[in-house]
Amino acid sequence: MKKEGLQVCFKDTEILRGLKGSSILITGATGLIGQTLIKLLISINQESGLGIKIYAFIRNREKADEIFQKYDVDNGLTYVKGDLLREELHIAEPIDYIIHGASITNSRDFVEKPVETINTGLFGTEKILEFAKRKKVKAVAYLSSMEVYGSITEKRKLKEEDVGYLNPLSVRSSYSESKRMIENLCVSFFDEYAVPVKIIRLAQTFGPGVEYGDNRVFAEFARCVIEKKDIVLHTSGVSERMYLYSYDAAEAILTVLIKGKAGQAYNAANEATYCSVRQMADLVKRELSDGAMDVVIEENKEKAVKYSPEHYLYLDTEKLTKLGWTAKTDLITAYKKMIEAMKAGQ
Repeated sequence: MKKEGLQVCFKDTEILRGLKGSSILITGATGLIGQTLIKLLISINQESGLGIKIYAFIRNREKADEIFQKYDVDNGLTYVKGDLLREELHIAEPIDYIIHGASITNSRDFVEKPVETINTGLFGTEKILEFAKRKKVKAVAYLSSMEVYGSITEKRKLKEEDVGYLNPLSVRSSYSESKRMIENLCVSFFDEYAVPVKIIRLAQTFGPGVEYGDNRVFAEFARCVIEKKDIVLHTSGVSERMYLYSYDAAEAILTVLIKGKAGQAYNAANEATYCSVRQMADLVKRELSDGAMDVVIEENKEKAVKYSPEHYLYLDTEKLTKLGWTAKTDLITAYKKMIEAMKAGQ
């Protein structure tokens, strides 16, 4: 197979200095954000010769090969195969940094497999934090979610301390509630054991690497464009939130990993993308469909259960931007890149 380079530009000198010669463990390595991070780090190695050692924690070797083997073999990438819920994590070599992204992210699973959603997040993270404690790492970045803010029903900017109500008796809360508990576990490991954990709360993130069958709304909209089908909304689509392009998210994570303060959380989103689900559907129809599709509302209470309750998640990203990060990619560009990759089977 022909080996490829990765043309991804990353020029933050402070972060590059922090990464030089380091070893980084990335969990959830074949997921969207994990693979994007690894591709970015491979690119940094190729362009800057920093000698970063990348340990990709995976469960499926074939899937990992399909994603990564096309790139230069001398890329610093090593697979660590295992299962965080059933096995102890053993890496003999020193580890400087950990980016923990392993999580169930399929919204259908939050309702159909809530116990697995909670256990994967909570107990998997506990093992990572114990490992970080043993290895005396320089920093851990935990990938959290804007869903920790709960059902915010008023339109206002949300700083990191502005969390709202979550219903613990709703099965759909399995994801959001576990994310909250994990964040508390992270700051508890920092306070009690001095494990330098930093939390990044990501807006809904997409880009190349989203699987074709992904059931989240952004992927459903992209499939409708590709297949020239109407977008069908099973809710009124009034919930408003922000989005983030996958490579912007990867740069945000590295920023928090190197520059962020331990025991703190950082919002990561492109504030310019704030819109309702219905507005995003209309935007996709208008800008990407060439008139081949429409937006149809078919409210369905049974199907709507898998979606979050009505909310307004307008994240304030000032804390992260003060570290030198900015989102670069607008919503339509992110869609175009994702659709192109989905068509190519990437």
